[in-house]
Amino acid sequence: LKKFSELDDAETGKRARTTLDDEYAMAGVTDPKVMVTTSRGASQKLLEFAKEIRLIVPNAVRMNRGNLGIPQVMEAARRDDFTDVIMLQESKGVPDSLTISHLPLGPTVIFTLHNVVTRHEIEDVGTMSEAYPHLVFENFTTRLG
Repeated sequence: LKKFSELDDAETGKRARTTLDDEYAMAGVTDPKVMVTTSRGASQKLLEFAKEIRLIVPNAVRMNRGNLGIPQVMEAARRDDFTDVIMLQESKGVPDSLTISHLPLGPTVIFTLHNVVTRHEIEDVGTMSEAYPHLVFENFTTRLG
């Protein structure tokens, strides 16, 4: 095993790299394309939460899952060149899980949600802007920025 790992280390720099070797090879070159979907038979509250996630994440598209299973959803995402999939799930009509999977081969992370309050439940809240955030990272010359 040690000999194999030493050979692997020496050969790593010589091989041609592919995008499968580096999941973030296209970061900064192309914008990510994110699919947001829910569990089957989603409640109104979960659909509202999915809409909010879609508005928060740039280049996100909400897909109606219908009767598709998870393997079919992932295959559709790969076929349509999505870079990430966000799957929202619920228990008893309350959003309780957020799964983010980077395509084509992962990684995948699962977050448990508690006490979710959507924008629709807060009184006197206007519509949310769909403009992409603009961040400036130039001329930060002092310690404070």
